[in-house]
Formats: sequence, C-alpha cells, structure tokens
Amino acid sequence: MAGGKETPRQKMIGMMYLVLTALLALNVSKQVLDAFVAIEENTQKSSITHLDRGNAAKSDLSGELADKTNAIEKIQKVKYYLGIIDQIDAETAKRIKEIDDLKLKILKESGEDITKIKDKDKEALVWVPYSKANPLLPTRLNLMAVQAKDQYDVPMHIIVGEEIKNPKGDGLKLWNSYNDFRNVVCKLVGTYKVGTKGYTFSPTNINKFKDNDDLAKQVDAMIAKNKVNVNDDGEVLKNIYMELTKPERVDMDEEKGVHWIGKTFDHAPLVGAVASLTAMQQEILAARATAVAHIKSRVSTGEYSFNKIVGLAYGPAVANSGDEVELKVMMAAFDTDNQPTVTGPGAITVADGQGVVKVRVSGGAEMPVSGTVSIKNKSGATKTEKWTHTIKIMKPQGTVSLPDLRVLYRGYSNMVEAVASGYDQTTISGAGVTLSKSGAQWVATPGAGKTCSISVFGKNSITNKSVNLGSFTFDIKSMPKAEIYWGKASDGEKVSSRTAKNLYAGYGEAIPLTKAKFNVTQWAMSIPGAPKTVVGQGSTLSDEAMRYLKAAPAGSQVMFSCVYSGTGVSNKTATSAFKL
Repeated sequence: MAGGKETPRQKMIGMMYLVLTALLALNVSKQVLDAFVAIEENTQKSSITHLDRGNAAKSDLSGELADKTNAIEKIQKVKYYLGIIDQIDAETAKRIKEIDDLKLKILKESGEDITKIKDKDKEALVWVPYSKANPLLPTRLNLMAVQAKDQYDVPMHIIVGEEIKNPKGDGLKLWNSYNDFRNVVCKLVGTYKVGTKGYTFSPTNINKFKDNDDLAKQVDAMIAKNKVNVNDDGEVLKNIYMELTKPERVDMDEEKGVHWIGKTFDHAPLVGAVASLTAMQQEILAARATAVAHIKSRVSTGEYSFNKIVGLAYGPAVANSGDEVELKVMMAAFDTDNQPTVTGPGAITVADGQGVVKVRVSGGAEMPVSGTVSIKNKSGATKTEKWTHTIKIMKPQGTVSLPDLRVLYRGYSNMVEAVASGYDQTTISGAGVTLSKSGAQWVATPGAGKTCSISVFGKNSITNKSVNLGSFTFDIKSMPKAEIYWGKASDGEKVSSRTAKNLYAGYGEAIPLTKAKFNVTQWAMSIPGAPKTVVGQGSTLSDEAMRYLKAAPAGSQVMFSCVYSGTGVSNKTATSAFKL
C-alpha cells in the first residue's frame, strides 16, 4: 500500500485508510457511552441514598441529647459516640473532596466547561457544586453534557501515567487514600470503651488475595489478632473492610501484575473514568453509613424497645373488583418479648406485634368495630390507645373488574370479568374497545384513544329482560417498561451465583401482566473498576462477560443495559443493576 511504485495520491489514500481504521478501532459506540452516563447517574443517586442513611442514624443519636429524661450517664455515652462519628465524617469528607477534585480536574483538562453551574440544566455539566456546608455530598454532575465522552488520553495521563503496572501521581494518591480510609474507619468503629472495658482494632493493608473467600479468611485472622469485641463488632468490621478492599495486582488480558488503578482507568473513556470515581465515592459513603448505624446501635434510643420490624397495610374490608381503594401502609416496630394487649369484639389472637380480631359482619350499610391496644414501655408503665375500624356492607350491584390490572394496555390480551349481582346471566358491551368472549371472561382489545368504556348488563333468563347496571371508564396505556433479570435476580438484588449466563426481560410482582412475554436482543454490561463495557447480542452473556464477572470483587455493582422486544413493544431499552 505504501510501496515505491505508488503515486503520491495513492500513498495519501493509503495513509488516510490507516488513520480511519485506527479511529474506528478506538471509537466507543454511543450506546456504550450512554451506558456509562446512566451508570454515573444511578451511582450518584445511590450515593445520596447512602448519605441520607448515615445522616438519619446520626440524627437519631443526636436527638438523645435534647431528651431531658435521659440520665447523665446516657448523655455522656451519646456524646462519646458522636465524637467517634464526627471523626468518621471528617475522614469521609476528605475522600469525597479528593475524588471530586480529581473528577473536575480530568474534565477541565479534557476541555469540558465546568464553570457553568445550573441545577437540572441539560446543557450544564455541573448541577450542584461541592459545598463546605455539606462536605459529605459529592458534586452533582450531568455527564450527558460532556462533549468528548470517548476522550481517554487525559484521564489516563492524569490518573495512570505512563505505566499501568506502576501508576504515579493522582492515581497512586487515590489508591493510598482509599485504602487509608478503609483502615481508619475500621479502626474508629472497632476502638472504643464501654465502662472500664476497652476494645482496639488496628487494621493493616490486605490487598493481595486469591478470591473473596481467601480475603474473608485473611480479614478474620487480622481481627482475631486484635482486641476486638467480636460478638458485637466482628461481622460489621469484616463487612466494611471487605467492601472497601480491592486487589492491588490483577491480570488484564495477557498482561500480568497490572495495578488496579491501571486496569480501571487504562484507556477508559472520559465518562467511564468519572463513573468509576463516582463508584468509589459511593463505596465510601456506604461504608460510612454502615459504620454510623452500627455505632448508633450501641446506644438504646427511645422510650420503647423494639427488635423486629414488619410492614403493615390497612384498607377497606370489602371492595368490588375495579373499585379504587385507599390503603394505609406503614412500617411497624415491635418487641417480640413485649407483645401488645388487644381488646375488642369477637375472638382475638396476638402475634408478631399485632392483634387479629375476628368478627361476623351484620347490620345495615356499615358496621363499626372498636377496642383498645396497650403496650408497656421500658419502665413497665402501660400505654393504652383506642382503635376503631368501619366495615362497609356491600349490597347487590353490577360491576366490571380487571383481575390482573386496572387499565387496558395496547397490544396485550386484557382479561375482563363482569358480575351482575342478582341476575343469572351477565353480558357486557364496549365503546372504544373490542370485546371477545373467552370462557367465563372477555378479552378486551383497546383502540387508539386514551380512554374507553365498558357497560355491564344483568339478564334474567326467565323474563329475557336485560338491565344496564352501569358503565365504567378505563384508561388506555402503552405497555409498562419491563425489568431486566439476571438469572433469578431482579434489579437491585444481590446475585447469589455469578455463573448465571442468561438475561431476561419481564415484569415484577408490581405489574401483574402475566401473559406478557419479552426477549432480550442486545445487552451491555458494565462493572465499576472494569476496563471496559462488554456488549453482546441475544440474551446469553458472552465468555468475555463471564470472565469479567468472575474477576470482579464481591460487593461490586453490575449494570446491564438491554434492548428487548415482545408483547406490545419493539426495541425498548431497560437498565438494571445487581450486586455481586
């Protein structure tokens, strides 16, 4: 192509071909870059969640200082542990700021405009800047505004340097600071005094291990060498340490002994590098939240004791299918050793912190039921409250119900049931919807409008007379967005086995469209710390993806961005995250 007999024009064309080929080889697809943006966005939200979780625990503990009924000893205990939490927060804020500065540095050096700051502005790269008033909250970035998303020279030069086995400068500083945070936080959690008894924990660096089991054994051995309150703190210390531990040396393709910083940021596109740094901030805030909550648990708070939590929902005792009902949902805490005392009509049983009252319904339009519920506080004093509930007594009437959903979806076989109480036959008709009989039900196929109506008729087979018992309006909507499942795990769940190779698209329990079927046609897998996003066709993970999963440390977040088609939809995109 560049031989001596070629003309200057042919040589120029050949050189342009080489340059184009190189550019194509280095180019990162828009789909992959957008996946990094999505990962960054979800990770930022997760960081805020962890921050709020830690702040809530700290706030609960601080609230004890304002309780005038607390003894002096308890106040002193609260102040002591708040002092430890303040030290943890100072260490956390230091790392959040360091990583924030590094993110802004690589963005600025890459030619991005970090001076425009405007929350929720699509054109602004910085939505909420770092503030000393809230030093634990990372800078809120909008990576969709990054112009050179696939630029990798600057991040690699600043973070990695020239040698992926021995990173210098900012990358080495980041590595040392991250490991130092792990050790300092574990030391603060494990070192404290209870009365005259003291505990100490001086962790050392463990960044070389075969697998997660080997790491767990090494951490257990390290804890055993220290004067740790193993019964109360051992498991928490182990979890915090392991979740903040990364292998210092890893293998990357045929390259052996590559530093974790080198593997993570080697040729990583700009948005990918920022996403990896944000993931480290998320890990730091998650560790801080766990540490603060654990320290808070050392102090008994509140007048009543609780050791178990359950979810409770209250609503009408009777409702027809298709009716709109109001449910009151709450989280209830109770002491399994201090069950409440419940009074009321009928038979009463008490278990799991609540009483079950059984009554037989009678009377006119409604039946009120009332009684009392009592519980003892830590001092043995009984607190009694009245309770009341009204049961509506339904009369015969016509109604239309949807057994599996409350709206009609385009492209889906919506099953409709109709009941005409007091009549031996039931028929229905529709406006804006086509109805066809299917056994004891009807299949409703909605039209192009936004709403439709279904009327129910009761028919007396003896007199052959029909009566219109009512018309019901239904919204017509497109099919809901499906969720992505990895093996048996759904979005946000921890994967019990990373050997699962198949991805599925479907609905969770919140969307009971059981006849909807979907197929995953494309996928992109991202793991914070991995050198790249792996993409593939179909629903089965490639061998390359499985290698990355096996190499990822326990606790890593795996993000799948998938394209799927099926019942009522075509080429839709859905994203789900899982934890190894």
